[in-house]
Amino acid sequence: MTSVGGKPSDAGAGASETASTPSARPQWTRQVHRWLSIAFTVTVIANLVAFGLGKPLMWLVYSPLPPLFLLMFTGLYMFVLPYATEWRSRRSAEK
Repeated sequence: MTSVGGKPSDAGAGASETASTPSARPQWTRQVHRWLSIAFTVTVIANLVAFGLGKPLMWLVYSPLPPLFLLMFTGLYMFVLPYATEWRSRRSAEK
C-alpha cells in the first residue's frame, strides 16, 4: 500500500510490528512532536483570548511553556538523528 507521496504506507502495520522495527523510536518521536505542537498551539490561542478579555490568570500565561520545552527536546532529537546515524554508520564501516 502506498500513500500520497508514493512512499509505502504503514497504515496496516500493527503496533507490535512497528515496535520491532529500527525506525520505531523516530516514528514515535514524530507523533509525540505533532501532538505537542497541537497542545502548544491551543495554549497560545487560549493565551491570546485571555489577554483579549482582560488580565489573564498567571497559570494560563505560563501554560505554553511545558509543551514548548518538550517540543524543543523532540525537535532537537529529530534534527540530530540523521547526523548520528551517519556518524554511526561511518564509524562501523571503519572497523
